[in-house]
Amino acid sequence: MKRTLLLSLGLVALIGTSIAQAAPGDRLRERLRERMAERAAEDAKIPAARPDQMIAYGKDPMQGLNFWRAKGTRGPAPLIMFVHGGGWSKGSKDNATGRAKVTHYPDQGYAFASIDYRLVPNATVEQQAADVAAALKALLDRAGELGIDRGKVVLMGHSAGAHLVALVGTDPQYLRAVGLSHADVDGVIPLDGAAYDIPAQFADAGGRMAQIYTAAFGTEPARQKALSPISHAAEPNAGAFLFPHVDRADAVRQNEPLAAALRAARTPAETARVEGRGLIGHMEINRKLGEADYPATPIVDAWLKKLFGR
Repeated sequence: MKRTLLLSLGLVALIGTSIAQAAPGDRLRERLRERMAERAAEDAKIPAARPDQMIAYGKDPMQGLNFWRAKGTRGPAPLIMFVHGGGWSKGSKDNATGRAKVTHYPDQGYAFASIDYRLVPNATVEQQAADVAAALKALLDRAGELGIDRGKVVLMGHSAGAHLVALVGTDPQYLRAVGLSHADVDGVIPLDGAAYDIPAQFADAGGRMAQIYTAAFGTEPARQKALSPISHAAEPNAGAFLFPHVDRADAVRQNEPLAAALRAARTPAETARVEGRGLIGHMEINRKLGEADYPATPIVDAWLKKLFGR
């Protein structure tokens, strides 16, 4: 519990530092940062449902995942694999998954997994995307024993995790490296991401956020472009995409262009703007998704049912 609380507050500190440096002396933003810290502390006090199984998908201690079995189903269940956020350098499956998801999706008849991955600066973003693919491979290799329908798979991620699932869902090299392909991924749900066109985001970012992006993506334009999902939107792609996001300036700027590029490549892609603004909304879409009264929950539920014909 102590480790989870410290990691949660560390994630808030990362966001809060960017706010403070972007607008020093702004009392409104100071109160915003305090509210985020209070909410993270409260969340950390209430543990999520214990996973049914913990699986190592690599040799590094960070290469592990938690797994929850689908409830009330007969036969193999669709899989949702979640990738946490944290600016590519922080966060974990234990503090940044959200409590509601791990009960809501199994209750809806989905197998649910949340993964850890190696973090910057000890790993590169390329290695993080490789970890996402390796974690999926480990789950699909165990599909029989875990009750997973390996023909029904969705990747979901929040913030930096939204970037990673979008990258794996568009650039085929990561799945190919583990013997999979985009044919193995029916859908991708990036939650309030804002790193789909990295060069454009560099142009808009300032202060601490610019430092975070530089630490993750470097300064070479070719690498920034290669790590941009929008650069890989031409076919092949994962089967379909849903981009839920809040009213946050960089998310608004980044989501629709990627969705449009995917649609131009004949990949179904939808955006859904949900309630919430700024960084508070950014945190809430992850924390509250799966709660029955949170507006994004029925949007995602309906999309999943349509995707899987349920």
